Amino acid sequence: MAGSMLIWNAKALHQTKKTALNKNQNTLKTKKMKKQNYTAIFLVNKGGLEVFKKINQVSGWWTENIEGSSGKLNDVFTVHFAETFVRFKVTEFIPQKKVVWFVTDCYLHWLKDKKEWKGTQIVFEISEQKDAAQVNFTHIGLSPEVECYNDCVKGWDQYFKVSLFSLISQGKGQPEIKKMETAGAIA
Repeated sequence: MAGSMLIWNAKALHQTKKTALNKNQNTLKTKKMKKQNYTAIFLVNKGGLEVFKKINQVSGWWTENIEGSSGKLNDVFTVHFAETFVRFKVTEFIPQKKVVWFVTDCYLHWLKDKKEWKGTQIVFEISEQKDAAQVNFTHIGLSPEVECYNDCVKGWDQYFKVSLFSLISQGKGQPEIKKMETAGAIA
């Protein structure tokens, strides 16, 4: 991991709050804070195009249990984790800069609201800096008010901060391994 750097989301949130306070000190004292979406950032010593390609290689960092494609605008893909699934549509696709996945359907089996992610968005924004790229990740709609927040933060921390970072910086991620189907059962 020589030369690569990981910046945790707490720093980004602190900077965002600090900037907001500097711009609007009086207003923020009297208004409630806006809903905070989960966000995380890392910096890696790779170019923006390589980073962009790796983000869209979902089976290399999130799960090998995927149907469909995430390689171009309007692609639809579904990720599976045992009985849980999430279906996405690629709604923005700007090479080297940004990709957005919109959740069109889901089944989160462990939650009361099994469709809690439906209508949320996963946003990856890339900005190049000399010989590095900064990756900003935001799950719009995943905020402390929703039921899955704590469990989902742990998942994103593992898959974004560790697995995707490893795929980009070292060439190997740590995705959920593909389940082998045998005689109608999953092994």
